[in-house]
Formats: sequence, structure tokens, C-alpha cells
Amino acid sequence: MAMQFYDLAGADPLVRFSPYCWRIRMALAHKGLDAETIPWRFSEKAALAFSGQSLVPVLVDGKKIISDSWTIAEHLEDAYPSRPPLFEGDTARALTRFVNAWTDSVVHPLVARLVVRDILDVLGPEDQAYFRQSREARLGATLEAFVADRDTHLAAFRRTLQPARLTLQTQPFLAGPEPGYADYILFGAFQWARSVSPLHLLEAADPVHAWREQMLDLFGGLARSAKGYEV
Repeated sequence: MAMQFYDLAGADPLVRFSPYCWRIRMALAHKGLDAETIPWRFSEKAALAFSGQSLVPVLVDGKKIISDSWTIAEHLEDAYPSRPPLFEGDTARALTRFVNAWTDSVVHPLVARLVVRDILDVLGPEDQAYFRQSREARLGATLEAFVADRDTHLAAFRRTLQPARLTLQTQPFLAGPEPGYADYILFGAFQWARSVSPLHLLEAADPVHAWREQMLDLFGGLARSAKGYEV
């Protein structure tokens, strides 16, 4: 039986906006693995009861049910060692774990300051009330207030990318000469934004912009062909 992959979707099932799910979509393509992709929405928590939790991504691989993007990536690497590696050995895996932590704790909060209000517009009515209530309780502000002064937040976001920018000035991908899971982690943040917001996160001359263009075209344009805004 083919793997099943539960992926966050908007009201339009073609709008897939979870940065964590994008990491796994790219990782599956990297490994050359096929999975049945099942769109999932915030109002469908009962559909994930079998996984013992209520968040995506969730991957069902045979008898194994794996949640959390990092855990899924490690499963794909360890279960399919003959496929192209997501990490080149234990050292690369450890360094990629740092990229994972940096993206989650530093990059994602800044992306949220830019696009979280836009997410509301891609949700169906049954999800909008939940999203507003849950996110505003978490953020301690209305969605509109949280994304106010986007110019300031955009400048801060671009400054935060400096480690990636310096790396990409000397090599084509964060993982080196070829893309790896480190690239998919950071790229997921850009696909999150691209899926829900027309805001241009990067200037054309930025090395990160050139890298993102390459990422959009990987695997036959998997990410570029996904429904979203021009970048």
C-alpha cells in the first residue's frame, strides 16, 4: 500500500500552506517516494485521531504512523537508505537539526508577523473562527494588530536571513553543491508565505532569492506549480 501523507490545505484543496508539510513534500520528492497526499483542515481534527495527536504533517508508512516533520524526515532517511540522502551522514544530520531549530525559533516567528493575517483569507468559514480565536489567544493580539507595520517586520526578516545569505554566496544550496533537508526546512517558510500572501519577501538581487528560484524548480517544478502568488 502506498504511503499516505496528511497535508494542511485551505478551503481550496490546492492551497497547501504549512511550512512543515512543505518540508516533507520536498523530502519525499528528493527520495523519489510516492505518497497519497490527503488534504487536511483545522476543522478535521477527528481525521487524525488514529495518529494520537491533532497536527500535520502525518505520514503513514505501512504500519508506522509518524508525526512531526523532523521525525518524519529521520524516518525517511533511515527507512530508505538506498535512496538519495537527506543528510550526508551523522554530522550533516546534526547540523541540519540546528537549521531546523533556527528556522522554527527565529525565521518562522518573523514570517508570521508578515503573513498570519493572510492565512485567514484562504480558509473556509468553518476554519476561520477557529484560526482567529486560537492564534489571537496565542499571540496576545488581533491578527490585524500583529501584522501591523509590515515594512518594519519585513526589514527584520531580511536581516535575519544573513547567515543563509552568506552561505549561499559561496555555494548553491545550504546543504552544499546539491540540495538537502536543510534547504527544504528553510524553503518551507517561503512556500508558507507564497501560498497565502502576495507580499514579496525578498529583493531580486538577494542571493536567497536566487536560491529560492532554484528550489521552486526542483523536482519538475513541484513547488512552483503549487497554487500561490508570484514571488
